[in-house]
Amino acid sequence: MSTTQPKSTSTAKQDWAVGLTMFAAVMLSITGILAILRGIMGIAEDDVFVATPDYVFQFDLTGWGWMHLILGALAFLVSLGLYKAALWARIAGVIIAGLVILGNFLSMPYYPFWSLVVIAIAGFVIWALCVVRQDATTALYGSPPEDV
Repeated sequence: MSTTQPKSTSTAKQDWAVGLTMFAAVMLSITGILAILRGIMGIAEDDVFVATPDYVFQFDLTGWGWMHLILGALAFLVSLGLYKAALWARIAGVIIAGLVILGNFLSMPYYPFWSLVVIAIAGFVIWALCVVRQDATTALYGSPPEDV
């Protein structure tokens, strides 16, 4: 009598896909929350930020704060869609992370080290969302069985 092993529903490739999607969701959540807090500090015109007088891109601190607040809120909302592995969230996540990189590049003279950290996190988010294939994530996120 021969026995057969049950077929595994998870492969290493699918595990990586889910892991990278969750990594992107968590990092985008963190980036969004930090951008929201940074935006609130800019809107409140706190003395945390130092204005650079001879910078090419001159921004009002309040306008700069609103930019970060809006981008942070969008990033956090998109991360909620990534927790469900939605395709729209992956596309929007790449776009939002790109805008976060641009916003932090423009604010680099005000807070250079922090801007570089957030740029690096957003870069990892873009990488994670671009290398994951949709068919690999849907296999683990509850797609219907093939025999139904």
